[in-house]
Amino acid sequence: MRIEILADVKTTLGEGPLWDVDEQRLYWIDSFDGRVFRCTADGREIRAWDVPQKIGSMALRRTGGAIVSLQRGFHALDFETGEVTLIHDPEPDRPANRLNDGKVDRQGRFVAGSMDTMEEGANGALYRLDPDLSVHRLDSGIICSNGPCWSPDGTTFYFNDTWSGEIWAYDYDTATGAVSNRRTFAAVETANGGAADGSTVDAEGCLWNALVYDGKLVRYRPDGTVDRVVEMPVKKVTSVMFGDPDLDVLYVTSMAKPPLPRFPGDGPLRGSLFAIHDLGVRGVPEMRFAG
Repeated sequence: MRIEILADVKTTLGEGPLWDVDEQRLYWIDSFDGRVFRCTADGREIRAWDVPQKIGSMALRRTGGAIVSLQRGFHALDFETGEVTLIHDPEPDRPANRLNDGKVDRQGRFVAGSMDTMEEGANGALYRLDPDLSVHRLDSGIICSNGPCWSPDGTTFYFNDTWSGEIWAYDYDTATGAVSNRRTFAAVETANGGAADGSTVDAEGCLWNALVYDGKLVRYRPDGTVDRVVEMPVKKVTSVMFGDPDLDVLYVTSMAKPPLPRFPGDGPLRGSLFAIHDLGVRGVPEMRFAG
């Protein structure tokens, strides 16, 4: 195994690595600075787009451009013009919330959750944006939405409320996008101050989770038991995604500055985008939003 720095752009809150198999490009975001980045598999040709609010996640569209979950709702981003257009704000009555982590299911629907900006109150919810741009609430009572991803066959949905100490699994109806039967998939090791952040699933059906504030990546088997732990050179790792032409490189985002004063700092590698080689594991292609 080899860990390298792919891009040292010092993201204040790096998040959401997204490898697009069509473009063969890696996207990621700076959640606090409101920026979308793109580069090649080896970190060249870095390009950035500014968005007008904090950004929680993004999804590329089959029709071009992207869907972005901004602080105040789902928006469309035009890469050619940089224009950002509101689609729907699901929480106009909750100004202390913002939209956070999200991904696209195997059928092309975008699922993203909201969070309490102080990460204290269970004011957030989980939403699904359908290709017809309608929005549907899937769950509620969430402090900090993170880690959405699906089993390779799309029938199990994984998700976590960062401060619950658990990663959850739901039954996922691939025809309708409905969730049911929420249960504990894995208990998260929090003794060293860590918490579950972004996740992805590999081709063997194992879930990889970034243990933020503890500097670890944890691979869970489909039964929820721990298979492997990777120690990272920074504590504030935030999310993971397999990419590269063979989908065998794990990209890892991190933050340069903690969102709240109670969280620890990091050394000079803080905010870097990392690439992990030679894990012996491949990912699954990420889907584009169908709308």
